[in-house]
Amino acid sequence: MQELNRYEYAVLRYVPRVEREEFINVGLAMMCKRRRWIKVAILLPEEKLCVMCPDADKEALGRQLQAFVDIAEGRRGAGPVAQYPVEERFRWISAVKSSVIQTSRPHPGLCGDLDETFARLFTELVE
Repeated sequence: MQELNRYEYAVLRYVPRVEREEFINVGLAMMCKRRRWIKVAILLPEEKLCVMCPDADKEALGRQLQAFVDIAEGRRGAGPVAQYPVEERFRWISAVKSSVIQTSRPHPGLCGDLDETFARLFTELVE
C-alpha cells in the first residue's frame, strides 16, 4: 500500500486592478512539509492577459512570478526567504497580499505521488 502525503496548495493569481478583484490564475504553489517538498510553476496566459489587461507589462509580471519559483527552489540569489525551510517558504508565498500578485487560501489534500498531483492540479486550475 502506497504511503499518503499530506500537502497544501495555493493558486497564484494576477490581479491587474486590485480594486475590481478580478484575477487570472497564473501559477500553483504546493508543499509537503514531511517530505520537505515544495514546487511552484507559472503560466502566463497571453490571450487572457490581452483581454483582461492589454497594457500589462508581461516582462515585469514574468520576473515577479519567477521570484516565487526561485524562492520555492531555494535559489541563493532569491534572497533570505529562499533559505527558509519549505513550510516557511510556502507560508511566505501563500501569505495574504494586497498587490497585483496574490494567492488563494491554502487548501489541504492527501496523495500518493506529489509530482503527479501537482501536475493534475496545475492542469485543472491554471492551464
